[in-house]
Amino acid sequence: MAKAKKEKQLIGWREWVNLPDLKVPKIKAKVDTGARSSSIHAYDVEIYHRSGKEFVKFKVHPEQKNNKKEISCHAKILEYRRVKSSNGQSELRPVILTNLELLGEVWPIEITLTNRDEMGFRMLLGRESFRKKFYVDAGNSYYGIKRLKNMKKINTTKKKAKKTKTKKKL
Repeated sequence: MAKAKKEKQLIGWREWVNLPDLKVPKIKAKVDTGARSSSIHAYDVEIYHRSGKEFVKFKVHPEQKNNKKEISCHAKILEYRRVKSSNGQSELRPVILTNLELLGEVWPIEITLTNRDEMGFRMLLGRESFRKKFYVDAGNSYYGIKRLKNMKKINTTKKKAKKTKTKKKL
């Protein structure tokens, strides 16, 4: 029996995402179909070894234009990758594997760690991370928030309808 193919959802060119393994509950990401890999702004990056394996600890500023809030993260290093940034500079970056949550779906993605302090977004979501999962609407943003608002409206409407039915019975 063939497995049913799941229909792709729509995401915008900007989305709020969660990184549950890293304890980052919400970070604004630029969805970039022109970039192959995903990256996150990481600072105070320290590589260490444990049981013969390489790990990294680093800090993240999850909010744009706010350097006061920081989250400390730890992850196993998957590999190192040479990445050419938008300004043409090539940099060897550590790559980690972590779960990403968007529109109620959670899946593992590879993220490179780099200093994105001067960039507009703390996180860049490259095409490999959402390939075969989502279509990108380059003219819109925040489908996740819009979906949550619609779900709240539906639930509120259902509750109101239930209250009305209960009142009619009395």
